[in-house]
Amino acid sequence: MHAFFLLVLCAVVCGVSSNSQQVVIETLMDNVVVLRVPHGPRPVVNVPLSCGEAYQNQPVFWKKNGVEMNPSLVGNHVTVSVEEMKGGNFTCHFSPDGDALNHTIILIQLQPDKSVILEKKSPAEGYIHCSAPNYKGSFHCTWTRTEFRTNAAVLLVKAQRYMENIPCELNADGSGVHCQDANCPYNEERHRISLAVYIYSSSLLEAYTKSFYLREIVRPAKLPNLQLSDGRVFSWDYPDSWEKPCTFFGLQFEVKAVHSGHSCHSDSLIMSNTTDQTRYEVNIKTRRYVFCVRAQDKHTSGPWSHWSQCTVNKNNVSC
Repeated sequence: MHAFFLLVLCAVVCGVSSNSQQVVIETLMDNVVVLRVPHGPRPVVNVPLSCGEAYQNQPVFWKKNGVEMNPSLVGNHVTVSVEEMKGGNFTCHFSPDGDALNHTIILIQLQPDKSVILEKKSPAEGYIHCSAPNYKGSFHCTWTRTEFRTNAAVLLVKAQRYMENIPCELNADGSGVHCQDANCPYNEERHRISLAVYIYSSSLLEAYTKSFYLREIVRPAKLPNLQLSDGRVFSWDYPDSWEKPCTFFGLQFEVKAVHSGHSCHSDSLIMSNTTDQTRYEVNIKTRRYVFCVRAQDKHTSGPWSHWSQCTVNKNNVSC
């Protein structure tokens, strides 16, 4: 009986210990602590906080989200108990009404992430869309918050290529980021770009990642100077933003004609073809149609540019 009691006690203690070991406390960046918590019942997590070595042995007061804690918490080194998803911003002060001396934000990240903050753009693309106009190293990534998380804020963006940091600048509305990789357009890419976006809503933190070669996201700009001459020959130019020389950074073009009144995305085709020339002669009987042309890198078969178009109505042409 005594042995049975010890066995049950051991099982209970070991179970609590195992559960507590699943919670990982990690400093993500200065003044930000993340609790990585598994799905399911969430234990109370004790998190040590410090106001700073400059306030050693000082009677500093602590607040959570601007409100003095109850019971009061005093001292430079303290421990706070975090229950469920109730993290927050913990600040220390010389007095209850004094200015903040320091702060620590505690966020909770569920493992694995459920991804409730951002909308999934597509199964293939995931939650982040990235594009670049050429191979000079500049790229732009965007994301969309879900309907009920519109106030979610970006905490941190990290971009790297083979252990080298890539500088990025967050959009003013927090819905995207511009990055500039020090990439030579004439070099073959050997390593992928890795992007990580940390975004939080209340105390919930989610991390979104994307990995890609620049050649996979380069999308040429819309083709300029589209025009019709001699009634049948359409011509256009390479985008100004595209790399030179064009013989090295060649484009291929998809051309098609659709029935009058239809958009370039329509399947109502009169004709369709591809060419690597910046001109195309149309041989069709109808004199009412829409001519469409778009471009892609012919060496990588990457993303297509947006359509450029001319609407032809007998002798009237609008490009």
